[in-house]
Amino acid sequence: MREIAPKELAQRLAAGEDLALLDVREPWERALCVLPGSLHIPMQEIPNAMTTLDPEKELVIYCHSGVRSLHAGRFLEQNGFRRVVNLAGGIDRWAREVEPSMPRY
Repeated sequence: MREIAPKELAQRLAAGEDLALLDVREPWERALCVLPGSLHIPMQEIPNAMTTLDPEKELVIYCHSGVRSLHAGRFLEQNGFRRVVNLAGGIDRWAREVEPSMPRY
């Protein structure tokens, strides 16, 4: 699975690229900080909710540090999703490199 650095993702979003963002964190984590416009499906709910996702659209998955999103992305790839990308370092790295005012946990 491909990975994308936070700064590259920020550039692509700023350029208006058509990307879907998927947050696989728990609700309490999302309440602390979130990437605007992202869809929220906690990791354990992915198997039941993947029919709501477009398997042809580029899907950037993120969690806190990039580990859970990597596992969720691999699961989606095994189930026919071809354009899955993991946010390297997760939202924590995003906060450090792109949006320093974002709360960290």
